[in-house]
Amino acid sequence: MKIEIEILEKGKLTALLDNRNPLTAQAFYDSLPLEGEAQLWLEEIYFPIPLDQDYENPSSSSEKGDISYWPPGKAFCIFFGDSQPASDVNHIGLVVDGLEIMQKVEEGDWVVIQKI
Repeated sequence: MKIEIEILEKGKLTALLDNRNPLTAQAFYDSLPLEGEAQLWLEEIYFPIPLDQDYENPSSSSEKGDISYWPPGKAFCIFFGDSQPASDVNHIGLVVDGLEIMQKVEEGDWVVIQKI
């Protein structure tokens, strides 16, 4: 499942959803398109989305480019640096193109996610 993540006025990223948390990834994909206001935490952006999934295969660590869902905050996350999750997340995909755009993201930027 391929998605596009656009940071308005900054650029677009391409990501592939994977099978690390297949139920969460499918529910996320089925809920697209989604959008929200970027919040920053270290080298991660996140924002709440209207998805209510529990932990599936939670992970306490992340790799650069991981796309994740954080159940406690019902939030979509993109990890773009070396920072780690504040608490466990369900990884649902990986950015495959455009990750360098994330270095320009600022708190409050508008993010639009859609199927490709």
